[in-house]
Amino acid sequence: MTRSISMVALACAVLAGPLTVGAAPGTTADDSRAAAKVQRQDRTSAIVELKGAQPLTINAATRPSKGKKVDFNSAAVKNQRALLAAQRNEFRQWLRQNAPSARITSEYDVALNAVAVQMNGTSLATLRAAPMVAAAQYNGVYRPLAHDDPDLQLIHAWEAWQLSPSSPELAGSGVKIAIIDTGIDVRHPCFNDAGYPEGNAPDNLVNGGTNDKVIYAEAFYNKLRKEGLGTSDEDGHGTHVAGTAACNAHTPAWIDDPSDGPVDIPYDPSGVAPGAMLGNFNVFPGTLEESRSEDILNALQRAYELGFDVANMSLGGGSNGVLDLLAKAVNRFDRGGMVIAVAAGNSGPGDRTVESPGYAERAIAAGASSVGHFVGAPVTTQDGGRFGAASGDFATVSSNLTAPLDVVMDGPTDPATGIAIACSALPAGSLTGEIALISRGSCSFSTKIRFAEAAGAVAVVIVNNIAGDPIAMGSDGTPNQPTIPAYMVGLEDGLVLANKEGVPTTIVAGLEYFRTANDNIVAGFTSFGPTDVEFRVKPDVVAPGVNVLSSQPAWACTQTTPSCWAFFQGTSMATPHVAGSAAVVIDQHPDWTSADVRSAIVNTAARGVLKDTATGRTVVDNPNVVGAGLENLHHAVMASVSLDPVSLAFGGVPSGSGQGRTGEFVVKNLTSGTATFTFAVDDPFAGGITYTVSPASVTLGPGQTATIEVRMANPRGTTQRDDWAWLEVSMNGAEVAHAALYTRTK
Repeated sequence: MTRSISMVALACAVLAGPLTVGAAPGTTADDSRAAAKVQRQDRTSAIVELKGAQPLTINAATRPSKGKKVDFNSAAVKNQRALLAAQRNEFRQWLRQNAPSARITSEYDVALNAVAVQMNGTSLATLRAAPMVAAAQYNGVYRPLAHDDPDLQLIHAWEAWQLSPSSPELAGSGVKIAIIDTGIDVRHPCFNDAGYPEGNAPDNLVNGGTNDKVIYAEAFYNKLRKEGLGTSDEDGHGTHVAGTAACNAHTPAWIDDPSDGPVDIPYDPSGVAPGAMLGNFNVFPGTLEESRSEDILNALQRAYELGFDVANMSLGGGSNGVLDLLAKAVNRFDRGGMVIAVAAGNSGPGDRTVESPGYAERAIAAGASSVGHFVGAPVTTQDGGRFGAASGDFATVSSNLTAPLDVVMDGPTDPATGIAIACSALPAGSLTGEIALISRGSCSFSTKIRFAEAAGAVAVVIVNNIAGDPIAMGSDGTPNQPTIPAYMVGLEDGLVLANKEGVPTTIVAGLEYFRTANDNIVAGFTSFGPTDVEFRVKPDVVAPGVNVLSSQPAWACTQTTPSCWAFFQGTSMATPHVAGSAAVVIDQHPDWTSADVRSAIVNTAARGVLKDTATGRTVVDNPNVVGAGLENLHHAVMASVSLDPVSLAFGGVPSGSGQGRTGEFVVKNLTSGTATFTFAVDDPFAGGITYTVSPASVTLGPGQTATIEVRMANPRGTTQRDDWAWLEVSMNGAEVAHAALYTRTK
């Protein structure tokens, strides 16, 4: 994980869930956009699930009723915990007799009847051979994935705030969000506790401390004491995520410009749920870049025990393929009443790249889309053109630099830009005294800039070859990095500049805030579904995750006050939009179950607004790219119906087999009166696989449920394909929800 933070331009997705499923601070050093799916495991330790008694969230005597959580003070729960502890002790005795070097390091009883084991040379097969063991898996390894606010406008948060039972600026009040990440710097103004109920937590105003807003802080790492690690945020990822979820309303922001002083952000950012309280559950203490299933499970269980309503996990990695035990636990915590938002991953684009635990059925897996804004340097042309350019790891101008623009055409060109990619030597002297315009693509930025410098260029402007705003360019780390200034412009601006050959061009010293039209473009790194094996639809929903402005720890500040900000990108940045949205929904509907909240966010998302990565113009409706669409918080708090599950997949069906399958939705009336819901299928594909729903309508009283059946028919002769349709739910003639229906023929 790249740990450098660019306060000047955009941070780039470097993780598949910022800690690989989310994004962390950093820059992109080259143009490989599809990261291979890698199974990351710690083969020195394991999570072992035990047979026998069921954990608290699913045991018939202890599982909570809908809308409630486990009552840890009840006699039944205490008795069940004692029984589960006895079973764990039985396994501990078995280890002493059969695997004496193995050591239990963590114990679980809420969502799993399980333990974590430091194997110390014991094989996984030995653990599985124990008569009381149901499953044993190596520890998965995870990495952090990173009203006036543009991103809040895009999800219609301000309209949702107006319905808050308190004041709009306190939306999410009383709801607790667990940030399972790299820590939170409580000193940032985003987390000032003025106006919060006193006594939530003791004041400990240091990085990683607590106050009445950040009410809990603990680090989770089984070598914690040995290595002396604490709860402080030494990375910046967790503080950024926490600010997006619940930064206090209208907190003034600026970006540091080392050459020209602070650049004011023309709006005062807010978190999605500015009134919510936060918990710092640090699973990446110190400078650790990876966390194991054991530590994440410990954090989840502690958050649940402490009554947190929502968990945000902007992380990912671990096992791919079959459902791992962490993903199983996520499902059970949801059934136990805690809503869990998880980054879908930054391993896209590509089929089946969603990672664990984002692929858990009952997680809200978040994909990422763009917010059209950034802070960058102005680039002007003598004929009146003006463009915004992002910097990164390379040199920048210290004073205005003016020179003729040379649109490089030597050698291969990129098809999106029509400009040379400059991945090989350019003619000697061909760029002497000029600003070179070069296309992104095929090789590292360092390589391109180095070749331009060797040909005499005084600066380089690289044109992005995918839609959206420019990104912060990272060096490839090779020796003898180029020394001339280098910037990137967006694709649309670059195409305009491509027609300005020879025009005197100025790169302006100093930075400015740019607001662009590049909203709602699917991020090029966001992971795609379906899931492996089960072929479930993932991600569930998309939220802003490119160029998200949020808080940073005090150590990242150049000024003397702990109030700095940065732009990051990744599905990590999308996830806290979803977690904050869940807090706002819970605040307004405290009687809704976690399934209701999840459905409200997913099944009311806006279709037809997300655009393709390549051009930024074509609408994307594939549910395994965009889920149910772009989340709309106003629609979510106004939801009138919930669906469980939030989408329906019919698995992998042999093509041409003629096999048909059925699935079910539980439909619940969320309104305060009797309502009739009608169902129809919108199928974008003519011929081939069809979907029918029965019954065509149901009438339900407040809080009542009904089960509807969807049948997929697969005619003989169907070819291999991805096939999807939409179940549309209407009330009084207007659509109130929709859910993806999906089949893969293979």
